[in-house]
Amino acid sequence: MSTRQVSDRNDPIIESRADLIAPMQAGEKPRDAWRIGTEHEKLVYRTSDFGAPSYDERGGIRDLLMALTEYGWTPVEEGGKVIAMAGPDGTVSLEPAGQLELSGAPLENLHDTCAETGRHLAQVKAIGEKLGIGFLGLGMWPDKRRDELPIMPKGRYAIMLRHMPRVGSMGLDMMLRTCTIQTNLDYASEADMAKKFRVSLALQPLATALFANSPFTEGRPNGMLSYRSHIWSDTDPHRTGMLPFVFEDGFGYERYADYMLDVPMYFVFRDGKYIDAAGQSFRDFLRGELPALPGEKPRASDWEDHMSTAFPEVRLKSFLEMRGADGGPWSRICALPALWVGLLYDQGALDAAWDLVKDWDMAGREELRNAVPKLALDAPLPGGGTLRDVAPEVLKIGRAGLAARGRLNTAGDNESGFLGPLDDIVASGKVPAQVLLDKYNGEWAGDITRAYEDSF
Repeated sequence: MSTRQVSDRNDPIIESRADLIAPMQAGEKPRDAWRIGTEHEKLVYRTSDFGAPSYDERGGIRDLLMALTEYGWTPVEEGGKVIAMAGPDGTVSLEPAGQLELSGAPLENLHDTCAETGRHLAQVKAIGEKLGIGFLGLGMWPDKRRDELPIMPKGRYAIMLRHMPRVGSMGLDMMLRTCTIQTNLDYASEADMAKKFRVSLALQPLATALFANSPFTEGRPNGMLSYRSHIWSDTDPHRTGMLPFVFEDGFGYERYADYMLDVPMYFVFRDGKYIDAAGQSFRDFLRGELPALPGEKPRASDWEDHMSTAFPEVRLKSFLEMRGADGGPWSRICALPALWVGLLYDQGALDAAWDLVKDWDMAGREELRNAVPKLALDAPLPGGGTLRDVAPEVLKIGRAGLAARGRLNTAGDNESGFLGPLDDIVASGKVPAQVLLDKYNGEWAGDITRAYEDSF
């Protein structure tokens, strides 16, 4: 989630619909300026007892963050507490229960992206060895109850933790127990954005299936392959889901702005503090009638904050965010951006991917999304068949797109090799969660602590 550092009282007040659309328009870039942003979260645990470390304990989350200063990272504070670290590789920040996130820098190619991920993991692993901390690449805590998890000192999280139980039964699980990998990509124009949005939204269930990696809850199989994805089905219906309007004729920036105006607010950030506006309307804010700040109208930074509080399967800000994947190990962190760059950053691949999904109806898309947490590659496609049937073709399209980009490393290899872990999953017929379940029912003999053997 976003980390705000300052109040922007001097940025412009929103005066018109054009101001609402401006952040999306500002994201338009020529093809040679398109970049790749990769974010990934991981679970942090004490190696002594597999417990989740608190913020303040010795060798805990604060000490972990501050140790990054050894590698040139700079602390970011909120209310006198270090909540993130800024550096050349982006931002290292905290999720609500201490999950550690790298929000990587915008990079030109996947070779750089994977190198960035490797640097970060090497740094935190070296720190972890000194502090007695390990890192687990799963989509959800395999054994922890919510009441066993600490809460991090970020103001927006306190507001969200209060609000989540009012709007869904699993919002606290989303905040406290899950981890994801995310890819952020650019677009050239409104039309290019719309096509990329449609393709990535239609195929987001395939990413969920290929990266499904959360089959355990509180030490036992939960009946799902991606429980993290299932959690989103009852987190907050106002700000999640498949966004049917994206597939309607005429979809563009204005329609997405209307959607965001209908998403209830969480907060307003002023003078370094988060003001609780949970459930209030940004439309009222535009009229100067927000109960949390009566008489005050929103600034551009307030709108950009608000755009970060919707959680659909694909999200638009000044770039597109692909949000369907469970957390996982290094190789799959690199594979997720490879999948989406291959499909979306080459025009031939984008056209081919759209041809593959353009005739799917909305009811079929929703059925696919609802089925994939439990069934993964066996989830039914609109019109017949399953994701298992279409996965090889999607990877073929993505591989061709990466080859066409021609971004080579020093050995002369293009970026298509980063799809290797996904090729292996499709060839084996088993997604990561199914491999974990086989271990649980076999060599682990039901001992969930064995999951920690697969940590980074």
